[in-house]
Amino acid sequence: MSVQTQEALGGAIAGPRSAWPWLKHLTDRLVSPLFAVLLLVYWEFHVRYFQVEALLLPPPSHIALAFWNGIASGLFINHFGITIFRALSGFAVATVFGIALGALISQFRFVEKTIYPWIVALQTVPKIAIAPLILVWCGYGSLSKIVTATLVAFFPVLVNTIIGLRSCEQSKRDLMRSLRASRWLTFRIVELPNALPFIFAGLSVAAVFSILGALVGEFVGSKDGIGFLILEANYQLNIPRVFALLILLALYGILCHLALQLAHKKLVFWNEPKDVTTA
Repeated sequence: MSVQTQEALGGAIAGPRSAWPWLKHLTDRLVSPLFAVLLLVYWEFHVRYFQVEALLLPPPSHIALAFWNGIASGLFINHFGITIFRALSGFAVATVFGIALGALISQFRFVEKTIYPWIVALQTVPKIAIAPLILVWCGYGSLSKIVTATLVAFFPVLVNTIIGLRSCEQSKRDLMRSLRASRWLTFRIVELPNALPFIFAGLSVAAVFSILGALVGEFVGSKDGIGFLILEANYQLNIPRVFALLILLALYGILCHLALQLAHKKLVFWNEPKDVTTA
């Protein structure tokens, strides 16, 4: 076989192979939206064809209409802003206290022995059980919802901070000790950067938990917020509105995940998070 023939065959074989990664990437990106569209189409068909009661399962068209009416009237936006303020406030407080206390527990054995068991005991108590007490102590305003969101979001940040700080290799600590670095310098240069991937993993969980904590507080007692709207829609048997509010919360959760993933890539560039959708 001549050299020209081999090169021609090689180019013919390499052509489809070189185009395959682009096709695979495009397919991976379209699988999830395509599945969602097919699911919605079947949902609409199933509800209308089998005449399912709207109280049990409303069709997507009714949910979309309820979502649009809630957004256009400003009702969803106003109450959503209140809930997000409570959730983000609780998330911020949980982040500060979780990282600070996790650092103390990882550095000082005495703090671990005295405080950590009580924190674990508090975590085992269902927050829905103590939410009425928080309501009595902090009132019907936003403070009780922020406290509930903080309690729910606090533990993931704390645990991941402790695990991340303790996962630092002993050889790195020994190197800093050989250089006569102080304990604070070792913590700042070696241990904290090593723990950042773990901390961001905890923050991703805490961001979702914070909105759940805010909703729990609003379910127990509130005159505003998404939790209040969900309860009101349930009492009125307005099931499409309930689904529309759940979609709004799901969109918020996706945005939180993407924002934290972006912050992870920017701040912890040596350990970028792996996107499970493209894995």
